[in-house]
Amino acid sequence: MIEETESKEVPTRCGYVALVGRPNAGKSTLMNALVGEQLSIVTSRAQTTWTRVTGILSEDGVQMIFLDTPGLLQVKDLHQRAMLEEAHEALRDADAVLLLLDGTRRMDAAQETVVRTALQETRAPLRVALNKVDRLDEGAVARLVSAAEDSFGAPVHAISAGERTGLGPLLRDLASLLPESPFLYPEDDIASQPVRFFVAEMVRETVFERFQDEIPYAVVAAVEDFRESEDPVYIQVTLYVEARSQKGILIGKGGKAIRALGAASRKKIETFLDRRVYLDLWVKPLAGWRKKRQHLRRLGYRVPEET
Repeated sequence: MIEETESKEVPTRCGYVALVGRPNAGKSTLMNALVGEQLSIVTSRAQTTWTRVTGILSEDGVQMIFLDTPGLLQVKDLHQRAMLEEAHEALRDADAVLLLLDGTRRMDAAQETVVRTALQETRAPLRVALNKVDRLDEGAVARLVSAAEDSFGAPVHAISAGERTGLGPLLRDLASLLPESPFLYPEDDIASQPVRFFVAEMVRETVFERFQDEIPYAVVAAVEDFRESEDPVYIQVTLYVEARSQKGILIGKGGKAIRALGAASRKKIETFLDRRVYLDLWVKPLAGWRKKRQHLRRLGYRVPEET
């Protein structure tokens, strides 16, 4: 007679993984690659992530909640202070921390100080990812991995977020750091922010793609109206700029620039929603919004208290 044995259920793991690093290290590209969706905006410019973006990966009994954060930088205005606070808050919330290093750029002493100061915000286990190794030869990768291990005292993974190489071992390592816990989100969820958030981000991403110099950093997008019950979906987005001259640049001669911006943004939003969209864009000056506490709070930023 064969004795029946009780099958033991393998416990699930779940936790927050903070992705931190210098601007343009590849955090957003990495999170999009890990989750399999374009959640964080990605451009060739530095400092395009302005607030924490959450991406969720649930597989093989593990739910990893990735927190893509603004780049760790030396702040120049109140907006950048708010961005840095977003990164620090993610570090405080994290069950595991992944520090991304750009293998093609070396940090100077001041930049490294900013990174090390931020890492003091957490007691979570640290892992390091040396990114963009597809642009380096094997000898350079080996030297940089060894230097990073010595510098940060943590295991280092050589990866390419853009080419999606080296991600399997990295994911398994991160999963091992998470606590045993029920999933915090349904298995099919890939993000925690509302649709309005991603719509605004897609419009802002398009501003970065279509305008040069200072303009993209002076523009913030806010969804004012979202009528999902209509067909096409009606979405009104206001682009706030710091100066009236910037409003003129965004609109362009005869409205040419704003029409092109709207058409490109609408295409992204329709792909994201899988529905037809009527995108109604407005441009309004909000003088000095990057430097004024009340404006930043109105736009949804968590501004640190004055010290």
